[in-house]
Amino acid sequence: MTPMMHLWLLPLLLSIAFGKDLEEKKGPFENTQLDVAEGTPVPYAMHQFQVTHPGVNNFRLSGEGKEDIRISHDGWLYLEKPLDWSQDDHYMLMVEALADEEVVDGPVYVTINVVDVNNNAPYFNQSTYTAVVRENSPTGTPFAQVFAFDRDDPETPNAHLSYSLVSQIPNNHQVPLFQVDPHTGEISTTEEGEKMLKAREGIHYGKGEDRSIDALRTKFDDFCPVQNIPYEENPFFTCVEKAELRRRNVDPLEDPDFTLSVRVQDLGGASETALSGNAIMHIVVQQNLWVNPGPITIKEHLKESYPKVIAKVQSNEPNAIYTLVQKERELKFPFQITEDGEIHLTEELDREDKDMYILVVFAVDENEQQADPPMEIQVLVEDVNDNAPVCENMETEFEVQEDEPEGSLIGLLLAHDDDQAGTLNSYLTYTILSQIPATSPNAFSIDAASGRIQALRPLQRKNHHVYNLNVRVNDLAYSTECKVIVKVIDVNNETPQFEKTNYGTQSLSEDIPVGHTVLSIKATDADDPDSGSSLIEFHITAGDDEGVFSVQTDGHGVGHVVVSKPLDFESSATYNLQIDARNTEPLMNGLEYGDESTTSITVSLTDVDEAPEFSQDILDVTVPENTTKGSVLLTVEAKDPEGKEIRFTLDGDSQGWLEIDAATGEIKTKGKLDRETLESFEVIVTAFEKENPEKSSERVVSVRLLDVNDNFPKLTEKQAFICVKNAKPVIIKAEDTDSAPFSQPFTFAFAHGKKSPNWALKSIDGSSAALTLRKSPSEDKTFVIPISIKDSAGLGITQSFEVRVCNCTELGYCYMAPVERNLGYGMGPTIGILAGVLGFCLIVFVIVIKRINKGNKKRNVNEDEEEKNPIN
Repeated sequence: MTPMMHLWLLPLLLSIAFGKDLEEKKGPFENTQLDVAEGTPVPYAMHQFQVTHPGVNNFRLSGEGKEDIRISHDGWLYLEKPLDWSQDDHYMLMVEALADEEVVDGPVYVTINVVDVNNNAPYFNQSTYTAVVRENSPTGTPFAQVFAFDRDDPETPNAHLSYSLVSQIPNNHQVPLFQVDPHTGEISTTEEGEKMLKAREGIHYGKGEDRSIDALRTKFDDFCPVQNIPYEENPFFTCVEKAELRRRNVDPLEDPDFTLSVRVQDLGGASETALSGNAIMHIVVQQNLWVNPGPITIKEHLKESYPKVIAKVQSNEPNAIYTLVQKERELKFPFQITEDGEIHLTEELDREDKDMYILVVFAVDENEQQADPPMEIQVLVEDVNDNAPVCENMETEFEVQEDEPEGSLIGLLLAHDDDQAGTLNSYLTYTILSQIPATSPNAFSIDAASGRIQALRPLQRKNHHVYNLNVRVNDLAYSTECKVIVKVIDVNNETPQFEKTNYGTQSLSEDIPVGHTVLSIKATDADDPDSGSSLIEFHITAGDDEGVFSVQTDGHGVGHVVVSKPLDFESSATYNLQIDARNTEPLMNGLEYGDESTTSITVSLTDVDEAPEFSQDILDVTVPENTTKGSVLLTVEAKDPEGKEIRFTLDGDSQGWLEIDAATGEIKTKGKLDRETLESFEVIVTAFEKENPEKSSERVVSVRLLDVNDNFPKLTEKQAFICVKNAKPVIIKAEDTDSAPFSQPFTFAFAHGKKSPNWALKSIDGSSAALTLRKSPSEDKTFVIPISIKDSAGLGITQSFEVRVCNCTELGYCYMAPVERNLGYGMGPTIGILAGVLGFCLIVFVIVIKRINKGNKKRNVNEDEEEKNPIN
């Protein structure tokens, strides 16, 4: 079948293949985007263009991929070959509608996006990997990594790769020793692998030690003395030699310790349809000589020869250089390290000074590069019993009331030991060595483990006032003696008694200051002096609910009634106080306080003429600046404690905006307020007694004015010029004395919102705009441009801005260029000029004639004199 026949028969073939689906693929003749899955079987109809032009009988296709994509005579765009996303992810085609080879419509453009399908399996960059891991490698720290690729679209799940381990050989314990990061492909040890991985046994060598066969023989002799058998014939030596050479020259490909099968899957490994790839990793386990020897335990005050070797570290780098530092960076650091990795203690340790040290060992190679990760070693200082118990106090004093029952607690003796807590070195026991005065049986016992002292029988003060105990405190090696004093105090069997049951009436002026003593009261107690049973406290229990008065005392029976709060005759003119005397210790059972422990006082206040009082301490008012004249801003309230008539005055109003009603306290406006003149101010209101103005009080009234939009933006400058040859924009600036939200940002526009063919206006920021000349005039000219400037609330007016467009000098100033002028004059000017010239000539002629006449007269006089006086 020829291509032409193929094009004509295509519609029939497509209709048979797709049926009703073809109707959904028809569309107008316009730019179109199509999505087509790669690998779609052909022929595949993608789209049919429907052209309205009646003469269209063919289409022309051009652009990318026209070899794989064709178009039929009736506008069907179809695939002739399957598309491959990995070759090209999109095609751009141009379609033209033809009528007998003449373009009658179009062109239109078609974008075909090739949709990726998961038809590429992921693959590793190599089929076999090798890796080396050391014993005790930390869990999760990568020692190797595998890489895989996928040719599918990386922006889709088709290329989302996930790594996993399929198998581990050998796996004798059925425990995974390795793991792979599913996202990165990094291989690391599991927790079990960190503990269980072991390298092949081998000979250990020190730094710089010879590793030749002769050195191996020497080490063999150290463990297996020579038995007169040549080394070559000794099966034990040859076995050790082969194992050592094998360990030194191990090849992971030929002799691995472990082999891992690694799988990579696309679709994130989460689908049964995911495609996969596999690789093998051979792993050799190497010895890890860089092993932490800690924690190291050292007894304090160890009597040894110093420096003393306490541990040794060995790097995996044979020629490593070691350094040792203290993690805490303290001044005292009694440790050092040798070039062979031996850690030395340089002096005795004291646990009571420091119970643990953290040493940090660094190993670097000859190029000062890190050979092994830094190692932290704990050094624990073991306690020895080198401290004796210590009493908390030189003397411990306890008090106990007489007649307390057997077993009553006297007190707890406190002692401590600086040796390590929780060990036998600091375990203390308590024993009473002596009691003075002695009694039979003893009056006290002590708990050996806690130091708790108890009474063995009721104590009587009449028998002994004080007992002195000597208590020994022991640890396993040392002891000390603590002094204990036990005082037997009187039982509270007496109540306090006032010297008076009524102290009468006390008169006070209501303006007496706080802290003033009204009077002193006194009570006594017959109990043992200086004991809690005889200490007396005073309490006002009635007549003073507001706490205006209080009683101050030192506990020895004397109280001072004082004023605690300001007095006010108008609130309460009389106080009937009831005061009780009480001991600090409770009364003995069956005894209660009686009338003898209570007294009363009457306090009578005298009235004082006081100044008026304001009802509020803070007077603030906020009002709009356009408040009308006569408006009441605030009513100040005050009253006189004695109820006298008061008046008000107002001072401090520098602008004369306010006035106050003397009788009611109403503060009103009497002038126009202006926030732009003064945003806030204060005035002083005085309240005084009408009949006695000296009795007055003052309050400050703070007034803040709220802005209203009563100002429009104004140009800061109204003139400018533009040089024709260098027509830079003119910056127009405006300002508004209102505050936000009635100020910036401003809007700039030509009047009436019209555009100008000669000028452009563009806002720069909230307060300025750029005026640009679009078209230069043919001559110097001054333009008056009406510009509308409005604030953020829309208030504004049209303002004139004058711009002179001119030629400029090099200094940037306007000048008037010289122009040619006609030298001919009219009749009037010509006659004037001639008359002026004739007048000037006439004046010169007169002056010359006068000078000639004057010279002739002088000559005649001289001749007459010569005639009268002839020379002989």
